[in-house]
Amino acid sequence: MYYLTHHLWPHVVALTIVAVALTAAGHVVLYKRDLRSAVGWIGLIGLLPFFGAILYALFGVNRIQRRAATMRRHQPELPASPEPLTCDTAELEKNLSADARHLSMLARGVGDIGDIPLLRGNTVTPLQNGDEAYPEMLAAIETACSSITFSSYIFAHDKTGLAFADALVAASHRGVEVRVLVDYVGMRYSFPSIVHRLHHGGVKAAEFMPTFVPWRTPYMNLRNHRKILVVDGKLGFTGGINIRIDNLHREHPSEPVRDLHFKMTGPVVGQLQEIFAEDWAFTTHEILDGGKWFPKLEATGPVIARGIPDGPDEDLDKLRKVIMMALACSQKSVRIVTPYFLPDLSLIAAMNTTVMRGVSVEIVIPERPNLRAVGWAATGQLWQILEHGCRLWLAQEPFDHTKLMIVDDVWSLIGSANWDPRSLRLNFEFDVECYDADLATRLNELFVLKREHAREATIAEVDARPLPIRLRDGVARLFSPYL
Repeated sequence: MYYLTHHLWPHVVALTIVAVALTAAGHVVLYKRDLRSAVGWIGLIGLLPFFGAILYALFGVNRIQRRAATMRRHQPELPASPEPLTCDTAELEKNLSADARHLSMLARGVGDIGDIPLLRGNTVTPLQNGDEAYPEMLAAIETACSSITFSSYIFAHDKTGLAFADALVAASHRGVEVRVLVDYVGMRYSFPSIVHRLHHGGVKAAEFMPTFVPWRTPYMNLRNHRKILVVDGKLGFTGGINIRIDNLHREHPSEPVRDLHFKMTGPVVGQLQEIFAEDWAFTTHEILDGGKWFPKLEATGPVIARGIPDGPDEDLDKLRKVIMMALACSQKSVRIVTPYFLPDLSLIAAMNTTVMRGVSVEIVIPERPNLRAVGWAATGQLWQILEHGCRLWLAQEPFDHTKLMIVDDVWSLIGSANWDPRSLRLNFEFDVECYDADLATRLNELFVLKREHAREATIAEVDARPLPIRLRDGVARLFSPYL
């Protein structure tokens, strides 16, 4: 026994470490899609067999898609909404001008990503900041007759949030069916929780993905970043605006935020409602069905549009693929506004390839993001964007939270997703693609206004950063998949 305990245990420990390292390395070989990532993890596991394997288990294994799919596996099947005014590729081509008909290839590609149809007969109205968006949203809530569905990442317990909460409570008291879904993490940007006030007022409200276990990293993964309001199943709002006083510039908040939201009518509103109903059923197991939630929708305008859900489940990578196809189909211009700009290598290559084809690629990002590490990481890779001719402007304060992409003055992508790995892989997002020259013209005017209040960044400026700053930004860039 003495021999076993004092002479064999080092060999047992060594064999255990080797077995753990080989298991981890085998998992890397089988499941890591990115070759450089696989080589890096195998190198780390080889240099630090035990600790490398632990680090890989904690940070290298992609549990996001698997976990999201598992959570939604037992979700009840939702009923189909009324037949919408679908628009096939041939009809889209007839509605596009001669110099924009190549965008029908984009519509075909987006259609192949999922089974969501392209819809004709919509109106889409841009609303700048909370000063334009909040009065429209509150007016819609106050005039609701049958139903309200409302989803937000942040629903703050401040003057603005309380105004929305009171309007929702009042709607519920007059007999309107109200459902409110707030992300569990976003809800904690203020205290106390607005959900308690809604419950106290009799509103059916729920928290998306609540967890009290710290090691499940609720801040990082599987957050519902969608912003959707649908009133009476016919009037919709979506975009990037959360519910907090920072978006209401007339109140002179200490940290004002610029943003863009959209008011919508027409068949595409049914797609907003379907996404909310799916998230609500997943969270509460209540099925929203019938004419109260899904009335028949008539054509109201000229915009051809389609909702695009994205998330770490069956919708994984949809928006990233849409962006890639839009870049590939562009022939004249691409304009991008995003608050967080951390494109992966494939998106960087796509933008560079686009500009090398002679297409103008213009990007506006904040000079000082509200998250410092994100700003450092973005700066650390700007040279890759600028070296081939993409042009980039740094917007001055206040912080601009707008998300927008315009291609060839006809196609636009609007919604909640940022150009970063968190939005494109880890969060539940919702965007809308729109085919309409008049809408694109209005959005181009907004882009030009933002560009005029920004300064252009140059590759010489990026290269001239002091060595300590370059090292700081480079280290931050290493963590970009998690920022």
